[in-house]
Amino acid sequence: MFQFQHIDYLFAFAMLPLLIVLFISIVYWRKHKLQKLGNERLVSEQIQGFIPGRNTTKFILLSIALSAIIIGWANLRMGDKIEKTERKGVDVIVALDVSKSMLAKDIQPDRLTRAKQLIMRMTDKMKNDRVALIVFAGKSYLQVPLTVDYSTVKMLLQNVSPDMVPTQGTVIGDAINMSMESFSKNERKYKALIIISDGEDHDDKAIEATREAADAGVIVHTVGIGSPQGATLYDPDTRSVKLDENGNPVVSRLNEDELKSIASAGHGTYSLLQNTDEVADKLTNALESMEQKNLGSMSFTDFTSYFQYFLFAGFVLLFIEWLLPGTTKKVKITKNGSIA
Repeated sequence: MFQFQHIDYLFAFAMLPLLIVLFISIVYWRKHKLQKLGNERLVSEQIQGFIPGRNTTKFILLSIALSAIIIGWANLRMGDKIEKTERKGVDVIVALDVSKSMLAKDIQPDRLTRAKQLIMRMTDKMKNDRVALIVFAGKSYLQVPLTVDYSTVKMLLQNVSPDMVPTQGTVIGDAINMSMESFSKNERKYKALIIISDGEDHDDKAIEATREAADAGVIVHTVGIGSPQGATLYDPDTRSVKLDENGNPVVSRLNEDELKSIASAGHGTYSLLQNTDEVADKLTNALESMEQKNLGSMSFTDFTSYFQYFLFAGFVLLFIEWLLPGTTKKVKITKNGSIA
């Protein structure tokens, strides 16, 4: 089975459409300039070394070379040896608040970015746990179901923003209920929920939903993002500080009491996000201290990498593209506008 070791490197393919648009723009610009001088074919023939289609060929070679280098960079590989190993872990669902208040900058660069960094660090430290991702604001949406493919979680996490949830607010209770639907209903343990939020909008149903989750065997941890002093919010419509109906700046503040109450009702821990590594260690240690379930499965233990072939092919194509001669003399225009 083929797979990429560094799947997030494939984002570099986003450069190709930009290069194609740039190349087409240059072609049309050149065509327009030549047409101003006279007959395009005749003008082109006056350019020393001109060969029809050569620029297109060079561009195609460059695009294929870039694609091969990106694939090699991501390291396409195949598992050679399959071995059944005994894996133990727990099911972890991360519920991430993506309400617009998470864009406040009382924690740099902003609350949402720091929350993403925390999830990244947690997945770096995890080994066998299955992880799912839920985003919520006024409503909740399951972005990634329970999986051990941490690369997919990281890749999709990069695109998370408040625009994903049109209904604003911070309805933590709804996120907890969706988490319960995502967990296996056949087990009353091995399950943990991590809620990352500023807890700004009080949700009356959150504590009740947490108690129901705890009764079903789910440990609920919370992480607070922001500061009790708060910060003003940016309004993209006015391109200035967001104002309330009285014309006063809207200040978003961290509601620690709400998040602490949820963690207490869920028999979990509350953490204030200041040092990302410390909070990631605290949460992963709490997960490791839970009773683990057997997740025995087939896994690849040895891989054959093919990155060197793609890199070699990419550099060979770049060399060939470089060898193709370019034009050496531009068209000269006389004073009366004729071609010299």
